[in-house]
Amino acid sequence: MGIFDKLFGGGKKKVSKETAETRGVHMPDLNIPIDEKFTIHFKKNGGKFLYCDSFSEISQALKNIVDENNWQDHPFFIMDQRLEDKFSKEGIGFTKKANHSEVFFTTCEHLIAQNGSILVCSNQLHEKKLSELPPNVIVFATTSQLVESIGEGLKKIKKKYGHSIPANITTLKHFQANEDNSNDFLTYGSSSKNLYLLFLEDL
Repeated sequence: MGIFDKLFGGGKKKVSKETAETRGVHMPDLNIPIDEKFTIHFKKNGGKFLYCDSFSEISQALKNIVDENNWQDHPFFIMDQRLEDKFSKEGIGFTKKANHSEVFFTTCEHLIAQNGSILVCSNQLHEKKLSELPPNVIVFATTSQLVESIGEGLKKIKKKYGHSIPANITTLKHFQANEDNSNDFLTYGSSSKNLYLLFLEDL
């Protein structure tokens, strides 16, 4: 399956037309699988979703993103050494200086199904504000990071890190403006990013 076939694919399940298109934004969520719910809201936020079954598919998707945007000569800003090591053989240049790059490459803590946002903290951002990051963001995440709500995500962070809870906890929610979110007053003053999600099946 090619990269464009997977855009907003939501994995192996298909979102019904009724669920995705006919329910209002403020209507209660239907009892749908968590991955479908995340995909629906993530798409409404303007994100680009790429579902992959294996790391080789992740590699190909990343290459296609680079080719699509002509980023071959643009190093990615990266703050996670483990992520840099994992993708060291993909032919991508990396930099530790945000102002030297148009692309921020990162992991996340959790994916929030309730509103299609991406929960991050100082493990990904260090002390930087979202407005200080490059305008383009590529997030590498796995299906095991899906949670229903921000509250559940915060509980998992607390359980994982104990008394060493990371700082700078925030969510990436507003991506490129589209018909669904361009008039949303909640986007006012936020730092909108052009965001790709490389989503790896690990369950």
